[in-house]
Amino acid sequence: MTFTPTIKSKSRLQGVHPDLVKLVERVYEVTDADFFVLEGVRTLEQEKINFAKGASQTMNSRHLTGHAIDIGAKDEKGILTWEWKYYAHLAEIFKKTAAELNIPITWGGDWKTLKDGVHYELKWSAYPVQHEEDVHNAPEQSAEAAPYTPPPFEGGGGNG
Repeated sequence: MTFTPTIKSKSRLQGVHPDLVKLVERVYEVTDADFFVLEGVRTLEQEKINFAKGASQTMNSRHLTGHAIDIGAKDEKGILTWEWKYYAHLAEIFKKTAAELNIPITWGGDWKTLKDGVHYELKWSAYPVQHEEDVHNAPEQSAEAAPYTPPPFEGGGGNG
């Protein structure tokens, strides 16, 4: 069965790195479980709020640079659910599809401390932010803002 992203899910992918968008679009084509995009790009202001509430553990979120998304799983009735089994199932599909597309990702459900089943991000080692200020100086914009622009490359690579 093929699922189609909602207009709202598509709008929440604006500004997200093209490889992550490509992954989400492909997962919609191959998945047997429906989902929607809860969040893509996050403003620094929203990150500060999330951090203060404990909803985020860092001020260096990959959401700030368009390298992360959060999804919401739907149950068999098409209703948003927070049951872990749906997120674990979707994670299998996301990981398999990412491997097929050669897009290295990290699933928040695999983290050792905070298990974040809704969260997917491009691996830091393959998609580094060149400078810490690239995160802290991210544009104050919503997910409907301008498309992703990679930070300038100054050589050396690294993982973050």
